[in-house]
Amino acid sequence: CIEALLAEAAEPGAPARPCPCPLPSGDTALSRLVRRLLSARRSLDLCLFSFSCPQLARAVQLLHRRGVRVRLVTDAQYMGLHGSQIGRLRHAGIQVRHDQHSGYMHHKFAIVDRRMLITGSLNWTTQAIQSNRENVLVVEDAEYVKAFQEEFERIWEEYNPANYRFF
Repeated sequence: CIEALLAEAAEPGAPARPCPCPLPSGDTALSRLVRRLLSARRSLDLCLFSFSCPQLARAVQLLHRRGVRVRLVTDAQYMGLHGSQIGRLRHAGIQVRHDQHSGYMHHKFAIVDRRMLITGSLNWTTQAIQSNRENVLVVEDAEYVKAFQEEFERIWEEYNPANYRFF
């Protein structure tokens, strides 16, 4: 359970409220990921194949409400699946772009403030977080971050709706 972490991020300094849910709380892989995301001050660029975890979506929305520039690239086929958080994020005003071809946009990475890369096999789904064997790598090496940032910018421009060609 990351309710306390999200509540603190939403209202810094507010008294902690106990969460009645039965999920374990404390230091977990999910809480460590959320803390890294919530460290964003200027920008969060997300390139995700599948995004259906409501807790991660809430963290992204909190950042957007704080004024962090959030951009999301996703796969067109998976963004419309039941439970996808993409519509909720779009509705919140977060910029979302998706592929326009038959192959998958299969990346799974995040870039925090152009200085921290979070990547690995993890799809941002409840299933993956609770049940799968996944890996997440956090890197603050400028050379690696730069390579992923360049890939993000390339895809972001490729998926720009102004560039779509219709027959």
